[in-house]
Amino acid sequence: QVQLVESGGGLVQAGGSLRLSCRASGQFFSVNELGWYRQAPGKQRELVATITPRMVTNYADSTKGRFTISRDNAKNTVYLQKNNLKPEDTAVYYCKGAIQVMRIDIIDELHLWGQGTQVTVSS
Repeated sequence: QVQLVESGGGLVQAGGSLRLSCRASGQFFSVNELGWYRQAPGKQRELVATITPRMVTNYADSTKGRFTISRDNAKNTVYLQKNNLKPEDTAVYYCKGAIQVMRIDIIDELHLWGQGTQVTVSS
């Protein structure tokens, strides 16, 4: 079973830093775009950042300059380094990945979500 496994959330004071990790596990052909999204209480899930296998990145305006997305293709892992955290960054952070799997003689692409990890920033 292919899945995305996240780690690294927690409680941090405003101005602090955290690094989230998300690893694709199971049997698959390749990992395409990976990204991070977040959902604050009472709000819709929103984009934080995405990264392609060739390291092309895209950021939401609210996180540019403070958050950095990166990936290790050999480990099938994506990271989100978050600096200068603010209370409004408090949310459940979700990893999302486009994972290619073999289906007998064709390649299928799955769009998977991780289980989510809570990040709480205290003021």
